[in-house]
Amino acid sequence: MKKKILITGSGGREHALAWKLAQSPEVEKIFTAPGNAGTAQVGENVPIAADDVAALLAFAQAQKIDLTVVGPDDALAAGVVDAFEDAGLRIFGPRASAARLESSKAFAKDFMMRHGIPTAAYSEFTDFQAAREFCSKSQYPLVVKADGLALGKGVVIASNFDEAEQALRLCMEERAFGEAGARVVVEEFLVGVECSIHAFVDGRSHLLCPDARDHKKAFAGDNGPNTGGMGTISPCGSIDATLRETIKTEVLDRFISGIKKDGIAYRGMLFPGLMLTKDGLKVLEFNCRWGDPETQVLVRRLKSDLLPVLEATVDGKLDSITPDWDDDAAICLILASGGYPGSYEKGKAIDGLDDAGAIDGIQVFHAGTKSDGERVLTNGGRVLGVSAKAGSLEAARDLAYRAADRISFDRMQRRNDIGARPATL
Repeated sequence: MKKKILITGSGGREHALAWKLAQSPEVEKIFTAPGNAGTAQVGENVPIAADDVAALLAFAQAQKIDLTVVGPDDALAAGVVDAFEDAGLRIFGPRASAARLESSKAFAKDFMMRHGIPTAAYSEFTDFQAAREFCSKSQYPLVVKADGLALGKGVVIASNFDEAEQALRLCMEERAFGEAGARVVVEEFLVGVECSIHAFVDGRSHLLCPDARDHKKAFAGDNGPNTGGMGTISPCGSIDATLRETIKTEVLDRFISGIKKDGIAYRGMLFPGLMLTKDGLKVLEFNCRWGDPETQVLVRRLKSDLLPVLEATVDGKLDSITPDWDDDAAICLILASGGYPGSYEKGKAIDGLDDAGAIDGIQVFHAGTKSDGERVLTNGGRVLGVSAKAGSLEAARDLAYRAADRISFDRMQRRNDIGARPATL
């Protein structure tokens, strides 16, 4: 019997998941809550917020949803998985207690330290003056992080004490990130090559995906403020077979051992951010869901059906499945609203989507978009992800930028160097 799937969220990650799952011969229909103009093309959008747990549960029960796939981190922290599992519904993602590995950086750092997972040295604070005094005696640069979820924007690399003090004040006194900044983590600054890897985790074992690299800074040359991600490439070019084995043994194997020792029932996606330093591999953070825009390149490289992998994760049977990944390279280029990641306007008409999508090897994933009759309008900071797949990163990159040149909307911004610079230590 074919299955009904519910995906929660409204970004490029959710469109990419819906696009991939729609290709499964086992899927009858896909619902996305609340979705965007792209998810509406491959299924039905449902006007329910991704963190409205009660409404999502009621919808899933009424529609007899066979599997729900959680997109955003805040929904996991809100306990959507707990509610669904307690009601006997199948859902992909960790419960709130396990998702603390993302929703609390201090909790995650403590977990890594106790279980021998390599990471940067750190201190945590709930008192502004104590944090300020620590920073006044520290070497620079250093990193100031809001403990909780801050949409990828609660991290400041401070090059001097004044910048560190400003970051602390922003988090702890001005509460720019709400309760997420009530506690801060102050961390040593790592020099190296940043990349990430996704792994399906079923509580007993893990299944590694290909590696990827995000480009977090808003502007070319890795300048400007942090964003949710301005583009990704896969593979990142910095992880060979030896390093992949190191990631498996020093990060994923120790993670599995750690959750077993701590009694953490973790099932879902684990997405560690990594830094490759001259002193070895370090874990920057744990994410407990699919990355955005990393998902957009991973689904392009997955040749086999995604649904059986999701179900094997939920059922604790990952050791019985082997996904088929494409050797081709993939890239995703983000087209963002002018002013992002700061304030920006919505409702700008988008032109050229059909022309861009007509290029062989291109798939345009919607993020901050909405439909207005026949028109598609901007409805967020990151608006579109132009993804390309080709035999080499250079070819995929040329393809993506050629397609992106066909798309326009008022004050559109993008980085022109995604995947352009080799990453070396």
